[in-house]
Amino acid sequence: QVQLVESGGGLVQPGGSLRLSCAASGSIFRINAMGWYRQAPGKERELVAYVRSGGSTRYADSVKGRFTISRDNAPNTVYLQMNSLKPEDTAAYYCNLNVGTPFRGEYDVWGQGTQVTVSS
Repeated sequence: QVQLVESGGGLVQPGGSLRLSCAASGSIFRINAMGWYRQAPGKERELVAYVRSGGSTRYADSVKGRFTISRDNAPNTVYLQMNSLKPEDTAAYYCNLNVGTPFRGEYDVWGQGTQVTVSS
């Protein structure tokens, strides 16, 4: 069973920075991608950024140039460095792991979520 443990959320003033971390543990055959999604009250969950196993990345347009995603393979940890934070970045941030299996295709694992609040 795969588990994700997130950390790093909190309250920050506009223009500030936060760094989120997500560590994966358990029986993992292959990691296809690790990433972050967020969900603000009353809104749908949306992609923030992800990094594929080969190192390619994708960002939401709203965070390009401000957020940076990175990954350590040992251990299986993904980071989200968030700079120049804006009030509209306020949301619950969820870590996502896309896992490949030898015979059953792929599946997603989600973290419990960590709250990021940007306010003065």
